[in-house]
Amino acid sequence: MDDVATANGVDDEPFPEWLRPPHRGFAVDDLFRLTDLPSHTQLVDGALVFRARQSAYHSLANSLLVEGLRRTCPAHLRVRREMIVVLGPGQAPEPDVSVLRAEAVQGLEANRYDARDVVLAVETVAPDSAIRDRERKPQLYARAGIPHFWLVEEGTGRRPVVHVHRLDPGAGAYVLTGVHEGRLTLSEPFGIDIDLTAIDRM
Repeated sequence: MDDVATANGVDDEPFPEWLRPPHRGFAVDDLFRLTDLPSHTQLVDGALVFRARQSAYHSLANSLLVEGLRRTCPAHLRVRREMIVVLGPGQAPEPDVSVLRAEAVQGLEANRYDARDVVLAVETVAPDSAIRDRERKPQLYARAGIPHFWLVEEGTGRRPVVHVHRLDPGAGAYVLTGVHEGRLTLSEPFGIDIDLTAIDRM
């Protein structure tokens, strides 16, 4: 039996370390120490979370928002896509889009940001992560004090529908302030005007 296993290469490949979670779950340092993790691995509640392949809609919706945010982003803020945000021990999700304080952006080698530097976190709902996007991640972002959160759903004609939330510091939770279809026009966290129908021309 051992000869068969070796001949098939089973014994030649080391068992990936990330398949053996610690008793208390993974920590943020583990996320960056384990070099053989799939790209875009996140850490939620001490568990490693892997992302399915993106659909064209998901990619285009995020590109539309990034381009629109950058068009009017003030000098004291920066827009980033798919970057880890460290919220606390065992919590390091990767929002689809983030708006950060400019002083937190120290160079192109950065691979994570702290929650205290995030002004807006955006999650575009995907089939493999719908519950996390709609429920768990907003809870975590709110508890970490991120002031603004957008949840992006797929609407009619595969156009994005943006659910805009603002943090209620007293409740430690987000309050829905508007649902935007067709056009996203806001005055906070800065002046924003994004034609959501532009996805049809991308």
